[in-house]
Amino acid sequence: MGFKCGIIGLPNVGKSTIFNALTAACAEVANYPFCTIEPNIGMVPVPDPRLTALSKLIQPQKVTPTAVEFVDIAGLVKGASRGEGLGNKFLGHIREVDAVVHIVRCFENPDVVHVDGTIDPLRDLDIVQMELILADLETIEKRIEKVEKLAKVGDKDARKTLELYHQIHEGLGKGVPAGAMPRHEDWDVFLTDLHLLTAKKMLIVANVSEAILKTDGDLVRRLEEKAAAEGNRVIAICGDLEAEIAELPPEERTEFLKDMGLQESGLEKLIHAGYKLLDLITFYTTVGPELRAWTIPQGTKAPKAAGKIHTDMERGFIRAEIVHYDDFIQLGGMHGAKESGRVHAEGRDYTIQDGDIAHFRFNV
Repeated sequence: MGFKCGIIGLPNVGKSTIFNALTAACAEVANYPFCTIEPNIGMVPVPDPRLTALSKLIQPQKVTPTAVEFVDIAGLVKGASRGEGLGNKFLGHIREVDAVVHIVRCFENPDVVHVDGTIDPLRDLDIVQMELILADLETIEKRIEKVEKLAKVGDKDARKTLELYHQIHEGLGKGVPAGAMPRHEDWDVFLTDLHLLTAKKMLIVANVSEAILKTDGDLVRRLEEKAAAEGNRVIAICGDLEAEIAELPPEERTEFLKDMGLQESGLEKLIHAGYKLLDLITFYTTVGPELRAWTIPQGTKAPKAAGKIHTDMERGFIRAEIVHYDDFIQLGGMHGAKESGRVHAEGRDYTIQDGDIAHFRFNV
């Protein structure tokens, strides 16, 4: 699997509409808050032109793309950190995902009520972010209380931990998300252990009308300015248009996008942004009858990448035989790559590159 992505936002911003379009999972869509109570989950194959090209060349019996898991989480309301609405359940589901996609409403529609009565994406963004910060403040305060007891009896590690916890608490108190705070030594280890919501990578999706999608409206520009100041990224998607695209046969979608003047679908835009956000890459294996794509973090060493396939391969790793996608295609496959000396053997210190085709040698 590529990554697990939670779709969040206020009620009636189009979360379930976009989720349905992205996953064709047919989540219920209705014009009232808390339509989504338990999270809907959909697995989506990652669009990958390289995998398609490899498949045409190799003609394997089976092709397995990597995938993204989308989780449509119940709509948040002000006071969720205190248990309002479905707050506690909502916040619990966010902790389980790798990244957060925050859907913000940037379209006018009198037939779809807004929970706060008016369309204001900056206000909506602040409401959700503040609820996440308040929930994190409660988490860190509980940890501080626990660690203070250890620090009082002379535990040096506890004192160091307590100092960092207080810094995080101070930052959250000022409205700074954990992910935007200055990095410290062992910072990532502490954040992973704390499971803070505001430490999650976040992509902001402006749900716009078809007209705004083509012209870039004022609401989106204001959202982009605020997001840029906080180190976040905004992409615009028209939920209604994506729903139309999802109903088309796959062979007609490219022509439809071309007619609409669009380079890619919302799904492709979101997945590409997600890979950049999480710093992920794709490598491929062609063992036996199956061609398969794998997603790993940038900087992953060869044994760890092998372990993505099977833990035995990481434990018994001997070497990786590597050919890059470009060479593989240009030279007509593995045989041509070997004859041209483009297949190279790499040891444990080799860092897998995006587009590598790898064959791992290992002892059982």
